[in-house]
Amino acid sequence: MSLKIRLSRGGAKKRPFYRIVVAESRFARDGRFVEKVGTLDPMLQKDDPKRVVLNVERIKHWLGVGALPTDRLAREFSKLGLVQEPKRHEQTKQHLPKAKAQERMKAANEAAAKAAEA
Repeated sequence: MSLKIRLSRGGAKKRPFYRIVVAESRFARDGRFVEKVGTLDPMLQKDDPKRVVLNVERIKHWLGVGALPTDRLAREFSKLGLVQEPKRHEQTKQHLPKAKAQERMKAANEAAAKAAEA
């Protein structure tokens, strides 16, 4: 039985509201859960204290038992010092021009700079 601390979606269409729950990993996202340990309201401003409401004691308990938070919740918990901040992967470079195109752009920029000086 692997436990996860994750978000369970509620709210109306285009008005999300999430419960932070401890659930077994094989259960559905909005299905059965063991315990509700907080709420997340993404419609509120980021600095609003009601945006994220947590029961810190219960979260510490479940982390001690071995429950793993999702990436999104790990970032929230790291702000409180409950877990280490997860590693952020670098963006891929696929959207950038290839090497020859970058050289041509660099040469064109240098030529434009020299023309502007003269």
